[in-house]
Amino acid sequence: MRLFVAAVLFVLLAVLLCPFPLTGPVALAEELSAGQNSLRKSSSLALITAYHGDHEGEFLLGESRVDQGGGIKEIVPLNYRGRYEKWKKEFLATEAGRTEWDSYTHNPNFTLTIEVSNSNSKGGTTGKYKWNASGELIAATITLGTQIDEGYPNPVYFPVMSSLTLPEVVYRVDQNVLAAAKIAHEFGHVLRTARVDAALYQRQSQLIPVYNKIFLSNGRDPGDPRLIELAKQIGGTPVEVWEDREYWGETNAMRYLRDRFADNDLRCALFSRIKYSLDLYARPYEERFKEIARSSGYRSNCGWQ
Repeated sequence: MRLFVAAVLFVLLAVLLCPFPLTGPVALAEELSAGQNSLRKSSSLALITAYHGDHEGEFLLGESRVDQGGGIKEIVPLNYRGRYEKWKKEFLATEAGRTEWDSYTHNPNFTLTIEVSNSNSKGGTTGKYKWNASGELIAATITLGTQIDEGYPNPVYFPVMSSLTLPEVVYRVDQNVLAAAKIAHEFGHVLRTARVDAALYQRQSQLIPVYNKIFLSNGRDPGDPRLIELAKQIGGTPVEVWEDREYWGETNAMRYLRDRFADNDLRCALFSRIKYSLDLYARPYEERFKEIARSSGYRSNCGWQ
């Protein structure tokens, strides 16, 4: 009972501190919560909105001039250029970062726009996806906050980025590393979306608001036949779609950290924290992270089997 009360208080605190309204799948998660585990999940979904804002995963139809020509287009206000270049340099200091960056730089058929905005200062957003007539992703926009070198996301949906909160007695993580991990997370969204069926992704974007509207008006009944049918078309509930996307973003952040830290002890400390968070909150998704852990070449398994 004491743990349940503590979980409820944690949810209330997260909602009160969240600077963004609980909309879309976040509101749905709040309504669907039941029991300690669901309460823990719903509080973190509020923090997903705080990190990503309200436009994660949106897609647009048609093309604009900025989406033509391929390559990477950087839109950074002059007063943020200095810090942005530091974050970019840190990201490109790793093989994973350089490989991903170069793959877009030299791709004439894909336009990746990277912009810096103060609308979501400590978080990031990836969206404005566009596909061609063949269903191939041809454009995406990553929007980085002006202070992404601050603020550690919640471990429930961000087990990799949150692992950087190591005690200073172990290692003091440079803030540019945190910023680069957030960049890697957003690149992970682009990578994953390019591999997802375009029709399914667009259908999710169109039907998730419909699902939420019905749910919030039907007495909060997830057993509503209309919602069951929508979930089949969407490929899961809105909450399940969100969490799957976030964990794919985090796998890319893990690749960045794998390459960033050559010291086996430090990397082991980070990966052990990641494993701990996954065991608590995301065990069904652990396999996608395990593949990266196995490829890192550290001396011990650091808790990974």
